[in-house]
Amino acid sequence: MTRPPDTPPDPSTISPVWRAVLLVVGTTSLILGVVGIFLPVLPTTPFILVAAACYARASTRLYTWLLGQKSLGPIITEWRRSRSLPAGMKTRALVLVVVTFAVSIVLIDSLLVRGVLVIIAAILLTFLYRIPATQPESTSVTMGATAPREEPR
Repeated sequence: MTRPPDTPPDPSTISPVWRAVLLVVGTTSLILGVVGIFLPVLPTTPFILVAAACYARASTRLYTWLLGQKSLGPIITEWRRSRSLPAGMKTRALVLVVVTFAVSIVLIDSLLVRGVLVIIAAILLTFLYRIPATQPESTSVTMGATAPREEPR
């Protein structure tokens, strides 16, 4: 019997050791994602998505809790629904990565560290760029103008 594609596996069917590994990886990712909210060098979204994937396989309770979070739940829900990020969020993430890494590269004296930062930034930008963006709901092109009404005769 196969399960629907967006239904997570039943955590009770996973070995206890694998569940523990998933819980540790998920919790570590969640912590890094939350730190990324305040520290621009760390991307929030990928870490939150990894945490959600781990929790979905290891703990129904933690997965449900994560989906219920006001600031994190919509990211996960949108990703599961369309495998994409909102266009504005993707743009902000790309700009933030470029700005923070550029500032870091300028402020660092070590050529080796600069090289590592360039490589990390390139990988991160490639990852973010390849994620599809959800297009915003289409709005009326008329910008509030209405078609003239015909007068009844």
